[in-house]
Amino acid sequence: MRLYRLWFVLSLLCLALPVTAAPPGKVAVPKAIPGVTTLDAESLIELVERLPGLVIVDSRVPSDRQQGYIQGSISLPDTQTACATLGDALANPDTPALFYCNGVKCGRSVIAVKIAQGCGYRKLYWFRGGFEEWKQKGYPFLKQ
Repeated sequence: MRLYRLWFVLSLLCLALPVTAAPPGKVAVPKAIPGVTTLDAESLIELVERLPGLVIVDSRVPSDRQQGYIQGSISLPDTQTACATLGDALANPDTPALFYCNGVKCGRSVIAVKIAQGCGYRKLYWFRGGFEEWKQKGYPFLKQ
């Protein structure tokens, strides 16, 4: 029953997003996600300085993370994101969390943010440009 409820909530959230068509097997990446603050790399840096309890979630698969990741981020691929796994990473629904993936063509962080919304998390941020923008702007990153 719990899984059905999550599916239902996520279905409703998907209907609310204005997106363009995506190729089969890909998630369409919107310009913004209702109820979530969209950030660029500079805004992410400011947010980290302003919110010391911010949890940065890397929604990419492990092979992508091996190419590099933002320091301090935790790995939680979208395929493993659920209320239970988010609960392990985020202390409560008011814990601020930022999600990112590879960039504007990557839908993994979109999926993860929608799941977090469905689980009741309220202070959500989305780094739409993702790791691609971070690297392109020359910001430091770590490699495994």
